[in-house]
Amino acid sequence: MKARPVRARRRAAQGLAMSAVLTRWLIALLCFGGFMVPSHAAGPSTDCQTADAVPWQPVAPGIWVWPAAENGEVSPANAGHVLPTSVVVNRGEALVIDPGPSHRHGLRVRASLACRFKARVRWLVNTHAHAENVMANSAFADLLEAGQLEILASAATRRAMQQRCPDCLASLTTRAGATAMAGTHIVLPSRTLAVGDRLRVGLLSLRVQAVENGHTEGDLVLWSARHRVLWAGGLVYDGRVPELAQGSLDGWLAALPRLQALRPRQVIGTVWSRAPAAEAPPPALGATERYLKGLRARVLLAMDQGHQPQETAWGELPAYRDWAGYSERHGFNLQRAWRELEPVWMEQGAAPTK
Repeated sequence: MKARPVRARRRAAQGLAMSAVLTRWLIALLCFGGFMVPSHAAGPSTDCQTADAVPWQPVAPGIWVWPAAENGEVSPANAGHVLPTSVVVNRGEALVIDPGPSHRHGLRVRASLACRFKARVRWLVNTHAHAENVMANSAFADLLEAGQLEILASAATRRAMQQRCPDCLASLTTRAGATAMAGTHIVLPSRTLAVGDRLRVGLLSLRVQAVENGHTEGDLVLWSARHRVLWAGGLVYDGRVPELAQGSLDGWLAALPRLQALRPRQVIGTVWSRAPAAEAPPPALGATERYLKGLRARVLLAMDQGHQPQETAWGELPAYRDWAGYSERHGFNLQRAWRELEPVWMEQGAAPTK
């Protein structure tokens, strides 16, 4: 009669041993990937009740844009948000294109994607190296450090950010105000893209169409063939005078027909531009080309007439006086175009405009 308690004790001991083995096995699986703890669980949680909502507007299925409230110049009133921020969202993942001007702006984008779309940001794309586009990278720095996110750009853009971002951040802070830029710091792209690369977000796909030397040294162009949506970064303007500080006038003019040849229905650049009819191009493509052609023709004519580049009164383009930034940038664009076109004029005479 004493054997039965002994067997019971043995079974209990075996059960405890098995429980310990199972516990160790579960711990190993958790540590080494048998069970995947969702990566979005890392980092600070988002309080969706207090998050500042973003007024996203639909572009196409899975594609959204947050347009700037005004197509104007950076000021404390707009906190530097003068260009669109756009996102591609599918199957719980998100890609952000040109995340914005500040840490605060980026945090708002990040919270909105988590709360409204239940999406985890996996990629940022910096289309070109201007502060209004890239300084919001800092809002995602913790995800980058944890290996949960990549920041993508052309090699030329990454180099330009290394060289210019300290000065650009200082300038943007002066114009937008210290309050708007609080917490903003420089975070460089972690991976470079080349023509032909594909970015896949769930079932959606974007292709790197080109890296143009136009608005800057390396403007990245993305293309969604499925929805005929084109991301043209700083290559497309409308109602705002283009900035020709780091790029090439003729390079920019050469790039625009390539963009038009894709026959996009919508273009997201410094503005969000939609085709008014099925066969018509988005109007910002033509508006940008007309300004740049007018600038080129006016500079070549001034050379023929014997003007000097520093006396820019000869360069007025009345059709664009009501565009934002005309007084701030048009005179500089005239001088920048003069420097580029002078060798052409001296060697060949006034080169014909297209």
